Amino acid sequence: MTMIAADDKTKVLLVEDHAMFRERLAHMIREDFGMTICGETDNVREALALARTAKPDLALVDITLKGSSGLEFLKDLRAQEIQFPVLVLSMHDEAIYAERVLAAGAKGYITKHENSQTLLHAMQHVLGGKVYLSAQMTENLLKKMSGQEVKVGDVKRLTDRELEVFQLIGSGRTTREIAESLNLGMTTVDTYRTRIKEKLGLRNGTQLQHYASHYVQQGMNPAEPPL
Repeated sequence: MTMIAADDKTKVLLVEDHAMFRERLAHMIREDFGMTICGETDNVREALALARTAKPDLALVDITLKGSSGLEFLKDLRAQEIQFPVLVLSMHDEAIYAERVLAAGAKGYITKHENSQTLLHAMQHVLGGKVYLSAQMTENLLKKMSGQEVKVGDVKRLTDRELEVFQLIGSGRTTREIAESLNLGMTTVDTYRTRIKEKLGLRNGTQLQHYASHYVQQGMNPAEPPL
């Protein structure tokens, strides 16, 4: 965990598990955006401590974090009544995660595929009290609100925790490794695997592994692969 002395500039908290990406992002925010990094970490426990002590104006948070997830961080912030805008910056597919993070308390979602100017625009948008989503995701949500069907794939049916387990399966993790990573019992992980198979209409563990691997390899694209 790194905490940095604040000045009168906009204070940004970085919660990102890839150290090299976090370093580049911090440099860009300081040098190009003229903001201050008031703290940075790769896990939820330290992020919560920084949220209380560094008092950021904005947090940039990844979905995948060391030992937990950005969704859990958002839920913990809400439970502890810690209030500041959070912009989720992630590689994961917006169609799967945007609504989830907004429901958990985030003020926006942007993928790591976007350029620096789009990121700056998103940060300014959120700092201004608005919600930021891509134009396509905004259109999808408006269609959903108006009753028009928007197809996003069966993975959308999974709960937040089921989706975490699903992604770890796709990354080649064993049941024991998933249990250790998420601080769960192995029996609990097996229960999640069963629920995931039922929701996705998969007949066995082999199909689950194939689908999950395809999902991860395709950059979290929700399109259904051939089984």
